[in-house]
Amino acid sequence: MEKKDDYLEKLVHINRITKVVKGGRRFGFSALVVVGNQNGKIGIAHAKAKQVPDAIKKANDLAKRNMIQIPLRESRTIHHDSFGKDGSGKIKLRSAPKGTGIIAGGPVRAVCEVLGIKDIVAKSMGTANPHNVIRACIKALKNQHSPKHISILRSKKISEIVEKRG
Repeated sequence: MEKKDDYLEKLVHINRITKVVKGGRRFGFSALVVVGNQNGKIGIAHAKAKQVPDAIKKANDLAKRNMIQIPLRESRTIHHDSFGKDGSGKIKLRSAPKGTGIIAGGPVRAVCEVLGIKDIVAKSMGTANPHNVIRACIKALKNQHSPKHISILRSKKISEIVEKRG
């Protein structure tokens, strides 16, 4: 976990690949990383190389190039509950009140931390494969719509869309 150019980079998973050749074994490594600015921007990437640091660097560069913006409520949680599915990886994200913290396992926790989410409850179902879980999480986050965006789509005022909490 390092901060460069105000981006937080987290290594989620590293995999060693072995190729058996005439002279013995050749090792390769693949790295899965998430990169975010802790203010709603996130990028994920998977890269391969002969050495671990090279694989991580390639993945970080790739993730920074493929960043997306996710709308957050009060810069701490998501606007509404959301479900995402990729392969057999299924994930349910629920917005949580202030002070809840990040209640999520491994890969989802990394995504929430680099995205800047402070309060969320997440449940990962199906596979534990980090690649599928992260892609499902990104799909769930892409389904997020801010009240401002919905008000523009429906040509209504934000106050007509957001229910009053009391």
